[in-house]
Amino acid sequence: MSNEHMQIGEVAARTELSLRTIRHYEDSGLVAPSARSRGGFRLYTEADVARLMVIRRMKPLGFTLDEMRGLLEVVTRLDEDGELAAGERNELLERVTAYERTASEQVAKLRVQLARAEEFAQALRIRLDRSGPPEA
Repeated sequence: MSNEHMQIGEVAARTELSLRTIRHYEDSGLVAPSARSRGGFRLYTEADVARLMVIRRMKPLGFTLDEMRGLLEVVTRLDEDGELAAGERNELLERVTAYERTASEQVAKLRVQLARAEEFAQALRIRLDRSGPPEA
């Protein structure tokens, strides 16, 4: 195995995703190992890890697997070496802009949820402080 490839365990550790989740994303067509070892083990590259990181960041924002697949296709197209026609490039960038807008909206909603959760935790701390320590 070359230094360019990682086995699924290392990828899981780096991405903080479970082996099961990585395999699920493979089954869903979101990411595929770039190679297989002689023993049949999945081998991943830095580019594969980068794709998994995009997925990991999209998941808590409520993006569907189809939306994830769509963004990954757009990003892949933009990152490919060949020249894109101006119209195609603009269309791809408009799609990225739509994803960014959705992500920003979701982040704003999560901030509201987090603020409410922090207020709740603070209310519980105040109640505990007023009531004193639990009796043994």
